Amino acid sequence: MANLNKVMLIGRLTRDPEERTFSNGGKVANIGFAVNNNRKNPQTGEWESVPVWIEVKAFNREPGRKLADLVMNYLRKGHLAYIEGHLILDEWEKDGQKQSRLKVHADIIEFLQPKGDAGGGDGGSRPAARSSTPRPTATVPASGYGEQDIPPTIEGGPTGEDIPF
Repeated sequence: MANLNKVMLIGRLTRDPEERTFSNGGKVANIGFAVNNNRKNPQTGEWESVPVWIEVKAFNREPGRKLADLVMNYLRKGHLAYIEGHLILDEWEKDGQKQSRLKVHADIIEFLQPKGDAGGGDGGSRPAARSSTPRPTATVPASGYGEQDIPPTIEGGPTGEDIPF
């Protein structure tokens, strides 16, 4: 029987990414991410957004993609992004009790728009990235041999007002 482990998310970063470097020179960017699920409130009958908080890891790979570097250079808290990846079960022991949590390991990240850049047009109102160069819109395929693409316009996607932070 075949298996499939694929996650596709559009949401916002809940905090600035945090970088960790390994002794072998590898890097990982830890990303706090949130997406909204809509549900009907049984008491009021109104639709409401319920955030889902997700931990995402983006790695630099040798040879190939450098997702951790891209995330650290261009994404900040509040930025809207598309993340495609796969689930990983993180397991550890604390006080003699086994603990576990599902995380997403990113395979593809597309930068959609920073918070407050609703038009996405002139670029003059964008918050500054860590570098002085303009923020690119990049698609990094899982193969790691990338091409630069402009992401699709997402009609009816979440806006800054939809996210509770």
